[in-house]
Amino acid sequence: DLHQHTVFSDGSVWPDIRVSEALREGLDAISLTEHLEYQPHAADIPHPDRNRSYEIALEEAEDHDLIIIHGSEITRSAPMGHSNAIFITDANALLNDDAAVPFREAKKQGAFVFWNHPAWYAQRPKGNPVLSEFQLERIRNGELQGIEVINTTDYSEEALDIALEQNLTILGTSDIHGLIDWDYTEKGNHRPLTVVFAKARNAESLKEALVEGRTVAVYNGLWVGKPAWLLPLMQASIQVTEASYIPETEILKIVLKNQSSSDLLFENVMPYSFYSSSPVFEIPAEGTYTLQVKTLEVLDSMDLSLKALGAYTAPKEHPVITWKISVNPN
Repeated sequence: DLHQHTVFSDGSVWPDIRVSEALREGLDAISLTEHLEYQPHAADIPHPDRNRSYEIALEEAEDHDLIIIHGSEITRSAPMGHSNAIFITDANALLNDDAAVPFREAKKQGAFVFWNHPAWYAQRPKGNPVLSEFQLERIRNGELQGIEVINTTDYSEEALDIALEQNLTILGTSDIHGLIDWDYTEKGNHRPLTVVFAKARNAESLKEALVEGRTVAVYNGLWVGKPAWLLPLMQASIQVTEASYIPETEILKIVLKNQSSSDLLFENVMPYSFYSSSPVFEIPAEGTYTLQVKTLEVLDSMDLSLKALGAYTAPKEHPVITWKISVNPN
């Protein structure tokens, strides 16, 4: 979760709470991206050093298996908007009245920068992002590499369209200000996350994967990503634990196990129909679902093809996931 806040900007908790929340949920990496320019608690918590939140979180996580990424939020009004610079080395150097300077400085520090909540109604009353000349120039200069497609509970189709058009990395973040328990867990949800396909579990590999766009944004049953990463993730999340014919029938019983923490919704797109089941069905998180497929003949193998209705590879475009199944002989 690469977009979070504490009392060191406009959040309500101390940085160690963010570390504790992440450890309780089994996250691999977090970034506390405090607003550089917006400091509503400054009268009570004066801190001229914008790196302090990161330092406290780093110290708290020292004896735990959690990667803390140094980050800050560049906070400007529209059309510049808000952006997170992560993998920075000094947040103080990003403070500047000229809106373009923080992006140049972030690039100089080797940061990965992404556009935050581009559809946020406080800056975009229509609820749709507008790709301004400011963002386009940042993209051309290599100073803006990603975009939040999911922020808090909002999924923006238009932001996904911009991500695909401009080849930006797709991200999902909580943008949490209060408590994760209050905003998500107690409501039966998990926080929005970015699944990153890194080659190793360290900050360097994480950054490399983000720069190369190897991500999927996830919020409960909503999964958003480019096909190269979303399809294999979805395919690996469902395990076929049984495939055999009901005795003396041509109805194939297939047991599917959902190995993910998301309830996953599918629709049958095969030429075969189902027996005693709707063509649209849900496999609960870490649960199973049994299909009975009318194959009309006895097969020794088949392709199980399902449309993932909660997943998007483009606006309004659901991917079709295929599993090659070997049928157990009776």
